[in-house]
Amino acid sequence: MPSPSDYYADVQLLRGRRSWVKLAILLVVLIALPLILPGYRIFTFNYMAIFVIVGLGMNILVGDTGQVSLGHAGFLAIGAYTTVLMMTELGAPFVLALPVAGFVTAGFGFLLGLPALRLHGPYLAIVTLGFGLAVTQIIGHSRIFGGHMGLVVPSATLGPISLSGDVPQYYLIVGTALVLAMCARNLSVTRVGRAFRAIRDSEIAAATMGVDVAYYKTLSFALSAAFAGIAGGLLALMTGFISPGVFTFLLSLMFLAMVVFGGLGSIPGAVLGSIVMGYLNLEMDAFEELPFLGPALESFSARFMSSAGLPNVGWVVTGGLIVLTILVEPKGLHGLWVRAEAFVGGGKGDTEASIGGSAGPGGASAGSGGPSAASSGSSAGPSGPPAE
Repeated sequence: MPSPSDYYADVQLLRGRRSWVKLAILLVVLIALPLILPGYRIFTFNYMAIFVIVGLGMNILVGDTGQVSLGHAGFLAIGAYTTVLMMTELGAPFVLALPVAGFVTAGFGFLLGLPALRLHGPYLAIVTLGFGLAVTQIIGHSRIFGGHMGLVVPSATLGPISLSGDVPQYYLIVGTALVLAMCARNLSVTRVGRAFRAIRDSEIAAATMGVDVAYYKTLSFALSAAFAGIAGGLLALMTGFISPGVFTFLLSLMFLAMVVFGGLGSIPGAVLGSIVMGYLNLEMDAFEELPFLGPALESFSARFMSSAGLPNVGWVVTGGLIVLTILVEPKGLHGLWVRAEAFVGGGKGDTEASIGGSAGPGGASAGSGGPSAASSGSSAGPSGPPAE
């Protein structure tokens, strides 16, 4: 049985001077990026950071607890519309509307989590899919939500600072993503995170060890939905306009794919997968503009496909990239990162242990916000410190 000192060493935010140095370098780079990159690239980083927030929530639900959701675009929509309606109808400031949107979305996540107590696998996936489709239909046919015409997002401020430009939004969105990544990392090594992983590995064994399966499964849905709701509010701020057509089933499918692509049960994997998939989702319509590859795709489409098939090349490339990555490394991008890091550092012998400790079944989640964070190495059981 681990001693209390071992447990509290495990739940430290970062372990070792090297991890703190990596975090400091990451912060310096993120702070300096808006001073270097043009405006559109800042917009791209904002979009990817929103995907990272959703990916962190999906990792709690799918990677840690072993549940499935194909309706997270619905949670994103609830968060976005709650934020906008609070600002327009109630006159609430954005800094208040955003956390309220997270709480409201968490409530819907709790309600959706109730069927998860009796459903598993494809049956649960169908229920969540129906929820996501129902949300967009209700929004599209309700006058208060603007119907299919959508809503215009009012200007927002953070104290005296206007949030109308890409740079202020960058610091807000990326800062929120960093804070939520640290929260997700800390959650993964607490009693709650261990209970999530125990349920993922075996519900019967978890219940035998005293884990309240019903409570923790609904809590997992609520937390994952809260992350998506906050991301939805930030998405509304960034785009300045929301409509039901944004929150499609394909978006929910991409949210699920990016967690698997990055590496299930791994916070660095969720971050990496979200960044890559967010970038591809934003740029997939511009494949034909790439040098050499663009003209080749146009020629191929003109010869073998209809002209309407070219915009779908982005989805083909995205799907092929996911399949290739999973075939090479079943633990996703995080597994590739760990192997590359071990190869460069000469620690090939520790590669399997590092991957298994952060992304494999029964392993603990990895570090706080990126691939450089250390694996926690904790067990999958629900054990933890005594209740305070």
